[in-house]
Amino acid sequence: MPAISQILPPHHTHCDDLFSAAEEAAQKGDWGACEESQTRFSAELLAHLAAEESLLFPAFENATGMRHGPTQMMRLEHEQMRDLVGQMNAALAARDRDAFGGAAETLLILMQQHNMKEENILYPMCDQALAGQVDALGAELVQRLEEAQCQTPR
Repeated sequence: MPAISQILPPHHTHCDDLFSAAEEAAQKGDWGACEESQTRFSAELLAHLAAEESLLFPAFENATGMRHGPTQMMRLEHEQMRDLVGQMNAALAARDRDAFGGAAETLLILMQQHNMKEENILYPMCDQALAGQVDALGAELVQRLEEAQCQTPR
């Protein structure tokens, strides 16, 4: 099983692609395509956040004893992302291009900064701290992310 730092970044990229498709469709006023992409993006992003919070972060905290370090900051940023996804979903329902674009722009900046911190700092720390657990933990993370992909309409 690959390391955490090899499993989760490709899913970041996948979510980024879905996000871009939703944002582009909203800018064009193609609400049907936007809804399809936004539904997939929301489901997969939320599954990614939940997998980190329920599997990766607790394992890291138990292995290192660090409960108020990087995982606490990541959880706070996850909450901000969930709120922005909710704003995008509400704007989509209202067919409000400006509100959708505003929330999307803020989310894009937050996701870029967040992913950089995870990919360059937290995931390598997890690889080191969880070296003996990577196979089981990685398999569970992969399974959760694949389940989210299978459950979202294409």
